[in-house]
Order: sequence, then structure tokens, then C-alpha cells
Amino acid sequence: MPPYALLDNPVRHYPWGSPTAIPALTGTAPDGTPQAELWLGAHPSAPSRMAGRRLDDLIAADPDALLGPDTVRRFGPTLPFLFKVLAADRALSLQVHPTRAQAEAGYAEEQARGIPLDAPERVFKDRSAKPELLVALGDFEALCGFRPTAGTARLLDSLGVLAPWAAALRGRPAEAVLPALLRQALAAGARQVADVAGALRREAATGGRYAGSCAGYARLAEEHPGDPGLLAALLLNHVRLTAGQALYLDAGVPHAYLRGTGVELMANSDNVLRCGLTDKHVDVPGLLAVTTFRAAEPAVLSARPLNPVEAEFPTPAEEFRLSRIQLPTGAGRIELPTPQILLCVAGHARLRAPGHPALDLPRGAAAYLPPGAGPVELTGPGARLFRATTGG
Repeated sequence: MPPYALLDNPVRHYPWGSPTAIPALTGTAPDGTPQAELWLGAHPSAPSRMAGRRLDDLIAADPDALLGPDTVRRFGPTLPFLFKVLAADRALSLQVHPTRAQAEAGYAEEQARGIPLDAPERVFKDRSAKPELLVALGDFEALCGFRPTAGTARLLDSLGVLAPWAAALRGRPAEAVLPALLRQALAAGARQVADVAGALRREAATGGRYAGSCAGYARLAEEHPGDPGLLAALLLNHVRLTAGQALYLDAGVPHAYLRGTGVELMANSDNVLRCGLTDKHVDVPGLLAVTTFRAAEPAVLSARPLNPVEAEFPTPAEEFRLSRIQLPTGAGRIELPTPQILLCVAGHARLRAPGHPALDLPRGAAAYLPPGAGPVELTGPGARLFRATTGG
């Protein structure tokens, strides 16, 4: 089997997507539609193609060759991660992902109730957890995890709204008060949402301490008018990333990406429990059952150098591992013990293995590298790539 092959990757069109960011990366002409995500992997709903065939079909036909016996033993005969380029012009839904145990139990329960996998009220689409890692390719804005309660109380005081919330946040531990406040937020009426939206716009216009965050929240109110998820969002950390900074989102952490372009690596799962900023089904009891009500400052990650050309974004995820390769002097070398996908995001890279033709990877192109074929040389002065593979 060749040690590498070019991937043909599908684009997913969602209303929140950017019409220009992914075309700019891949060198294609914008078609006027929102291009939200470029998928690289073997998820059956939108798999990449390799040599004209679906990657998931190729893996199913010969999992040991495409994944390696160790990956098959650990994760079964499927690629355990899904790699994406995400490009948001508007906010995605506020959401939480389950643990593996919660996913297995939820999937079994919905199967027993006979809920079709494509039903709008279906929550658990598979039996897997969905940890994820996002690395910003430029300025990126997100909500991530519950803000420390004293900080949220001060924000609400400044806005002049939700005074009972502020009092509760000052007087009780986070784990004791946040479940009730999240439930109240998602039951909020249109008048209360409108009052909060007006306060956010006024605060954003002041140029004061909270103006930047309130401007972000006010945009949410404009993009999702009347959505009670706005009140839930006020409980979360508002985060701004610059290029190369990352967020790791484990099970139970509420989050939403607001705008920007980044590479995203996650477990190969589609389990999402939404908690606002959406017209899709919101299962409040299920959401409260899987959410971790811990309040803390968000952990913004930077890459940790492994060698002169490669740096890794450390996470505890067993399904995936992400590193960044930069070739300032034009050469690098990677080993192939596990299946991996290489995505070029800047410059022009070339892969070469002894006895095989070289493979060019221009900006926006990606390659699949099965395990066990030996080291591959990377060349391309100034090229920058992201390397996705299994964890552990």
C-alpha cells in the first residue's frame, strides 16, 4: 500500500458558515453559499474520498492495512477521529457533549424507545464521547465553560439585570447554584431576553470594563433574537484566541464557537446536547444530566515543541492527537506508527518516501497516511501543516 494518498474532502454548508474562508484556504472560487466546515476523515455522513472511493468504505474493506492492528484493537475497525476546518461568520449553537458512559446509556435508551437516528428529537447518534480540540488560524471568538461565579455576578451588576442571579452567584458554590440558573435561563420568556439584550447593547456602547464581551453577547442577541440561550451564554467565559492558540473541550463543558476560522479535531462522534442559540431540539433534563457545573477560567493552550519542526497541542483525549509542523528550513521527517491525516494550511509541502513517487500538498490540500510504511520526508520552505492522528 502507498505510504500516502491525496484526500478529496467534502464541504458542509450550514447557515452560520463563512462564504469565503474555506474557499480562500483551498484556492477555490466562492459560490455565494456559507461554507461552514471542511471534513477530513471517515465519518459516514460525509467521508473523504481517496483514489475515487469513500475512505470509510476503504477502511471497512481492509482495516488492518488502513488503520493498523493496534488502532483496530483499541477503537474497532473505524478511524477514531474526525478532522475539520471550521469557518464561522455567526455563532454556532450552545452545546455540551456526553462522556462515553453517558453516550452508551443514552444511545441504548433511545434505541429501545425506537427513536429513529434522523429524528429531530434524537440526541444520541452513536455510543461515543466527543472530546474536541480547536486551534485558531486567526482571530477567533468562543464561549467556553462556566465563568467563575464572582465574575458573572459583577457582570450582571454592571448590566443591571438578573439581580437574583447575581445574589445567588455570590452566596452559594458554583455546583449548587449553576444547575438552577441554567434551567431558569432556558425557560426565560421573550420579554426577559429582550431586556437582557438591551442591557448588553448599552454596556457594549460604553467602552467600559465589560464592553468587549458584551459586544459579543449583543451580537448573539441579534443573530438569535428572542433565544433564551442568550441568558445561558452569560454564565460562560467569553474567550478570544489569536492564531496558534487552542481550546480543549472535554465532556460536560458547555461551549459555542462565535466567529473565526480554525482547525478542529474530535472523536468521530455526532453526539450533541444543545442548550440554546438554535432552532433545533433542546433536551433540558438530558442537558442538565451531562453538564459539568464547574466554574473556572478557560484553559487556553499553546503548542508544546517536540522537535525543531513539530509542536503538539497536549490533551487527555485517547481518540486523537494534534500537532503543528512548520518547515522554516524546508525539511522534516515523520514516522508512521498510526493512521494520520496531514493538512497543509500555508505554503506548499511535498511528501516523499523511498521507492514511491512524491506527493505535493499545496495550501488547503490533505493526505491520508496509513501506518507502518516507514518514515516520510517532508519538504517545503515556509510550509505549515497540521498532523492529526490517534492519541495515547
